[in-house]
Amino acid sequence: MSPEVRLARFIQQLPPDQVPSDAQATVQRVLLAVFGTGLAGAAEDGIAELRQLLRQAGGAPQARTLVFGDALPAAAAAQFNATMCRALDFCDAMAPGPHFGSSLVAAALACAEWRGGVDGAEFMTALAAGAEVGARFNLTEAQYDGFDPTGICVPFAAAAAAARILRLSEEQTVHALALVFNRCGGSFQSHVDGSLGVRVVQGWVAEAGVQCAQMAALGMTGPHRFLTGHYGYAHLYGRDTLDAEHVVAGLGDSWRLERMMFKQYPSCGVTQGVTHLTLSLMAEHGIGADDVVSGEVRLPPYAHRLVGHAFDPGHNPRVDAQFNAGYCVANALVRGSSRLQHFTPAAVHDESLRPVIARIAVLADSALDERGHSAVDLRLVLHNGREVSKGVDVAPGYPDAPLSAEQHWQRWRDCLDYAPHPPEAGRREQLEAMLRDPTALADVRELVVAAQTAG
Repeated sequence: MSPEVRLARFIQQLPPDQVPSDAQATVQRVLLAVFGTGLAGAAEDGIAELRQLLRQAGGAPQARTLVFGDALPAAAAAQFNATMCRALDFCDAMAPGPHFGSSLVAAALACAEWRGGVDGAEFMTALAAGAEVGARFNLTEAQYDGFDPTGICVPFAAAAAAARILRLSEEQTVHALALVFNRCGGSFQSHVDGSLGVRVVQGWVAEAGVQCAQMAALGMTGPHRFLTGHYGYAHLYGRDTLDAEHVVAGLGDSWRLERMMFKQYPSCGVTQGVTHLTLSLMAEHGIGADDVVSGEVRLPPYAHRLVGHAFDPGHNPRVDAQFNAGYCVANALVRGSSRLQHFTPAAVHDESLRPVIARIAVLADSALDERGHSAVDLRLVLHNGREVSKGVDVAPGYPDAPLSAEQHWQRWRDCLDYAPHPPEAGRREQLEAMLRDPTALADVRELVVAAQTAG
């Protein structure tokens, strides 16, 4: 049996009771994170414009958007929801950079609505299957080499979940994955340049997952050796260093989706350690921004290329700040925390941060590669001549330093406090109850209805 067929069989035949409890818990946290960030991101840059574009395009009313409840073609609803859920960059992620949940959940919800409903147990199994398949296509920093990981491995997650929800056959599922292979793409330059391309790619991934599953259901075919073929994934993106057998090794027995991370702070994953160290040094030494003469952040080269550039906010200041280590240090020093409201355009342009940012040097240090993807060292020089420093190998929220259950719900509360259209008290309680036990839902379309809050 080819690796491609093994993947398709896993997607379609995974029994709900064969998803381990740890994997189930991870997927539930993904769902919580996606709904929280979706509600919170409804008024961010580009969301109103995308909504206008998709509504004007029209089409069959197959699925609804979160918050607004617009009835759109399933692929368009998935695109909108995924874009909105990624807008704050506070959703789940995985080293070295893919964001799964926003596209995965959006694609699965759209297909569930188009199909006419699905129960919570089957829905969560589809999410687990999709997340696991996507995680197995995740590559190393060297293999990505500037590709946006979300655009490269997450399309397989979205297509897998869509194929499961739509009850595709094994052969059709192979072709859904094969077709979506041709939609892989995206560059980290979107992040470095502070563009809305970061969230747009997330939406395209969800759209592609739905469309490719729909095409496969109608008999359209893709390259069935999309993983192992001469010009397949292992060659093109794995750069001939990816063993196709490794992708499917232990499939159904060992679960790679458990490597998911959840951010404690609303910025890029490789800035989590930066913010954590800044706040830790402040608490340990009783210091603030006025005490700091200069600072030095050391990051692995991969992380430095993403967030180590000089801070120069442009058209999209939230993205510029989310992906800038110097801003994250200065923000923590000046404001004593890192919250969603600290990345609004007004907060980013706050002139009180500029001189502090200017005192922070961000350097690449290849020695940190051996310590891990999220490793960082921070040194602060104080006015009294004293130096304080600290390092971390595993930042908060990563699998080896997971957030507590309370911290996950605190993320949820932070998102709802920030949301431009928060649910009313009764609906909020209803939505929280559903998210605490989504497998108990008779029909996951109840979640979509509960998350329509804009009136």
